[in-house]
Amino acid sequence: MAEVLRGLRRASGLSGERLALRCNMSQTKISRIETGRALPTVIDVERILKALAVPDEVADELLRLARRANVDYASWRAYARVGLYHKQAELKALESSSRVMRHFLPAIPTGLLHVREYAVETLSPMVAGDPARDVVRAVQARMDRQAILDDTSRSFWFLLTEQAVRWQRASAEAMAAQCAHMAEVNRKPNVEIGIVPQGARVPGTPMNIFVVYDNRLVTVELFSGEVVLRDPRDISQHLNLFDLFWSHALAGDEASAFLEEAAGGFMCQRK
Repeated sequence: MAEVLRGLRRASGLSGERLALRCNMSQTKISRIETGRALPTVIDVERILKALAVPDEVADELLRLARRANVDYASWRAYARVGLYHKQAELKALESSSRVMRHFLPAIPTGLLHVREYAVETLSPMVAGDPARDVVRAVQARMDRQAILDDTSRSFWFLLTEQAVRWQRASAEAMAAQCAHMAEVNRKPNVEIGIVPQGARVPGTPMNIFVVYDNRLVTVELFSGEVVLRDPRDISQHLNLFDLFWSHALAGDEASAFLEEAAGGFMCQRK
């Protein structure tokens, strides 16, 4: 894609500076795109193609390339080969470079909210075919990540379904501790936890766990791995989905009360 864009610009007779002016970009950005050192968004490519008056059939093919380039997939098996704790370090770096993070959690709380016992269960292999992993090291890396929740310059939004809260992924004692911990985290000034109750009528289906980092990328979790989306239209769609589900959620004190009630239920089950 970089080579084709560079060739189209040269064929048009435009310098990098003149193209940058037409696209309202810096000449440095144009240069980095044309040399493959920067990944352009789909919108970047659209602006360049429009400025170059590229024929529709050529533009359509390049836009398809741009969309593919802006989607990454990595399997959990690949992460396990190098150590799942490396994935925790990658997440820590991503969180450290973001200001607003929105977690949509229809099935399970995210690692930033885990107590240790719950983290052990969720990081342990589930079925035959799951890759082997250093659970102890991965759990510790996950627990270390949670320090970022105390950074009040960052905002965290965690939106769970009632199923995500009540699904018994661990012992009743660990589940009670997990729910109580989330109620406590919800009292942090930079954290908002929302819970969509089972009885709420919601005009949407909670299909996948996803996280939106600022307005720049979305990660979507699958059983087999993780997809990363960078197309602004994909990001906008997931922000709209988050807002839709959040509008039907319990939040603030109501969410904390729900979590505390759930903790009490698990404690009674333990007895």
